[in-house]
Amino acid sequence: MSRAAIRYAKAILDIASASGKSEAVNHDMKSVLAALAESHELQVFLTSPVVRLEAKKNALNEIFASAQAETKSLFQLLFANKRYEILGDIAKQYGRLYDESIGVEIAKVTTAIPMTPELESKIMTKIAELSTKKITVENIVDPSIIGGFVLRIGDMQYNASVSSRLNELKREFSN
Repeated sequence: MSRAAIRYAKAILDIASASGKSEAVNHDMKSVLAALAESHELQVFLTSPVVRLEAKKNALNEIFASAQAETKSLFQLLFANKRYEILGDIAKQYGRLYDESIGVEIAKVTTAIPMTPELESKIMTKIAELSTKKITVENIVDPSIIGGFVLRIGDMQYNASVSSRLNELKREFSN
């Protein structure tokens, strides 16, 4: 993540907050992220040095025609500074900063398989013990943890994975 992306995101959030449109701009940023995730062609188009900047600006204004004025001003700013390649990073950072500004924290939960409702309720109980903020859960699937889960909220981590328990046993037996 580039420092520039963070600075652009902070600036757009400040502008959107001042005009009372930070939530609407957050929705635009989610749309930008979704479009970039769905379309490899759009990613290549925006990062290509061969494509003229004017074409990039026009394409973004057409694709996101219903976007807020603040979002369109970001496209204009990226045009002026020749920085379209960091649009995805800016959108990610904006979402993170927006969540922070409204008191929402993201809990990253790593599981061996996609979360079941039963596991999600256990995790929400653990989250309630660790944080008083409003939490959004993001599930990351990693089969290498074998089972259980690893919960990370900010700089706190709670490891209830099978692989962690196996490593603890291994350390005990080796002593």
